[in-house]
Amino acid sequence: MSDALTKLLETRDWLMTDGATGTTLFNMGLSSGDAPELWNTDRPDNITALYQGAVDAGSDIFLTNSFGGSASRLKLHNAQDRVFELNRAAAEIGREVADRAGRPVIVAGSMGPTGEIMEPMGPLSYASAVEMFHEQAEGLKAGGADVAWIETISAPEEYRAAAEGAAKAGLAWVGTMSFDTAGRTMMGVTSAQLADMVEKMPVPPVAYGANCGTGSSDLLRTVLGFAAQGHERPIVAKGNAGIPRYVDGHIHYDGTPELMADYACMARDSGARIIGGCCGTTPDHLRAMKEALETRPRGPRPTLEQIAEKLGGFSSASDGTDDKGPAKRERSGRRRRG
Repeated sequence: MSDALTKLLETRDWLMTDGATGTTLFNMGLSSGDAPELWNTDRPDNITALYQGAVDAGSDIFLTNSFGGSASRLKLHNAQDRVFELNRAAAEIGREVADRAGRPVIVAGSMGPTGEIMEPMGPLSYASAVEMFHEQAEGLKAGGADVAWIETISAPEEYRAAAEGAAKAGLAWVGTMSFDTAGRTMMGVTSAQLADMVEKMPVPPVAYGANCGTGSSDLLRTVLGFAAQGHERPIVAKGNAGIPRYVDGHIHYDGTPELMADYACMARDSGARIIGGCCGTTPDHLRAMKEALETRPRGPRPTLEQIAEKLGGFSSASDGTDDKGPAKRERSGRRRRG
């Protein structure tokens, strides 16, 4: 499948994607519990500013404001009949921003988890999940998205369903999981398992990787796990800006632009070709990351000790690939990207 992202990857050693959607929109006045996707029609100027901030900071790829744009998520806001409209609007605004950038910029149609548990553990059937993602992907495609960007997934079945939904819409896709439970996803997937799984899919992704999770150290350990499998497919690293802290009634991420600059170069040296930020990552972080990637020479693959020294320690002793399983830890319950 020929697509704009594949073509851009053929011309560049690395690409930088964007930062946090949620953090930026909360800073613009979005209230906790509100659906960001409704701003695609209600406050389009804010969404233009969201995308423009990433482009101005040097991003080669930005994600649309459609993370919770599936019928199951929008149903929580009585907007389940607006899936196509809201996703198309998210992509249309993005297309306008990308087309006036004066350089190639990829509009990536964000598709997050449905929020429901897949069968047999939960009520969501595979066929229903495919249809939800397909409906969302059709709206994103109609609005001009270059690729579908599946993100923050935990279950392999949901990952496959999202991929099938994107493929049914004729969109190439990228897929990231969130490895937030001692190096595994919440549903137990390891970095090695995801790396091997994508190579066997009927329509494999343009790129795959990890986003969100805990801190940037853990995410880079996961990237090293992908790279260790030896596949040639491009790897995505989209880590949070430090560790979340609850300060004065709000979640605050303690990662400085300087820390994220170090993270970006270590992600590149660990094997990632698409590098960006997730929760807490602002345009200031992105500018520091871009400058570091452009000016610092490529180095050897970092060791776990070097990652911990630069970015802070890991949240668990194991990344899950040693079959010791995830260590029990307290979960925050936060599942929205950014």
